[in-house]
Amino acid sequence: MGEHLKLLFKNLSDWLETWGLTGAFGQFLHLAILLAMLFLVGFAIDRITRVIIKLVINRIVKSTNNPFDDIMLEMGVFRRIAHFVPAVVVYYMLPHIFNGVYSVDTVQPDAVVKAFIDFSQKATSIYMILVGTSVITTGLKALNEIYTHLDVSGRVPIRGYIQVVQFTVVLIAGIWMLSIVFGFHLKGFFTGLGAFMAVLVIVFRDTLLGLMATIQLSVNKMVRIGDWVTIPSKNADGVILEISVNTVKVENWDKTITTMPTYSLVSEPVQNWRGMEESNGRRIKRFVNIDMGTVHFCSDSLLDRLSNIYLVSEYIKSKRAELDELNRKFPKADLSVANGIRLTNLGIFRKYLECYLKDHPDIQHKMTTMVRQLQSTDKGIPIEIYGFSSDKEWEAYENVQSDIFDHILAVIPEFELRVFQNPTGADFKQLAKAAD
Repeated sequence: MGEHLKLLFKNLSDWLETWGLTGAFGQFLHLAILLAMLFLVGFAIDRITRVIIKLVINRIVKSTNNPFDDIMLEMGVFRRIAHFVPAVVVYYMLPHIFNGVYSVDTVQPDAVVKAFIDFSQKATSIYMILVGTSVITTGLKALNEIYTHLDVSGRVPIRGYIQVVQFTVVLIAGIWMLSIVFGFHLKGFFTGLGAFMAVLVIVFRDTLLGLMATIQLSVNKMVRIGDWVTIPSKNADGVILEISVNTVKVENWDKTITTMPTYSLVSEPVQNWRGMEESNGRRIKRFVNIDMGTVHFCSDSLLDRLSNIYLVSEYIKSKRAELDELNRKFPKADLSVANGIRLTNLGIFRKYLECYLKDHPDIQHKMTTMVRQLQSTDKGIPIEIYGFSSDKEWEAYENVQSDIFDHILAVIPEFELRVFQNPTGADFKQLAKAAD
């Protein structure tokens, strides 16, 4: 091949001489023609390579059942490799052209030609670096896309690490291109880079903090893509869409998007609902306030009426027999309600709610279920319902919870109890009418 190139250089030089194009101008024209031919060859190689990829690689990719090579094809990894082939050809052919021109011509190159030669070599090197960087970064992006199709991607996202590698590749490529343009050695540059580390830490503070945060999130399995999280400090309540080195995107339930620094997931309180979603139920924890003025001992007539409620009929029957036996030991138990032990309407109401929850088809009975009385306040006596809905889906869960409390509010008067409620305008109007 070397002999053929020398013959080409000699024939072209002789042809130029027949036209009287000699000297520095003839040498420059000689070089320009060869470079134009070289770049035309490079362009042709680029087109041929792209055709080969389109016909051969596409057919191979589409013939396989593996979806991963389809992703590589769709994201243009193979197409970018096609640009790399002519760049390599041009880069390695340039020295042969320059040497061939000067070995044939006797005129030494002037400053313009030398500058043109230097520019061509540098431009070709920079183009190769750009193409190589494009291939690597696109390949890494495709790798992340391939990884998202794996089951483990939801638990251990690698997008942050991919971005760090991409940033490192781009940074190295940028420094490499600057060294080519300005002619400094990379070894000396990196030696002096230590003096600027403090500045770099300040400039890339968020990136470094985000990188450490993504490592902690992955290692400790704190959050992952698809988790429902609540972050009060950021007014975020929704599903994590994306975790990168610098930012985290949360789609709130109102369909707005909250974007925050990644290190916020480590430095600030985050409520992750994954445990609830992976459990057998979703917790119901809500109370209703009972007016304290309506709490009293049950009379026999009230007990007889409440005995008709099947959920507490057996309880009342057994309790009445038990208390009758105990009260025989108390002197004068029949003379005052303060003497002896008696059932209260609130106590029977709590027992009714316990039986109601245990009999409810939408309550998860394998998990904690109870009805408890909380500390009394100026709002009344809080009776709290604590249990777990079998259906964890938001709308169904809210329906189950609402149905339970609809029933509670409606059944309370049966026990001669009343829900506490602050006076309203209608209450004051009734008082005014009564006063008149």
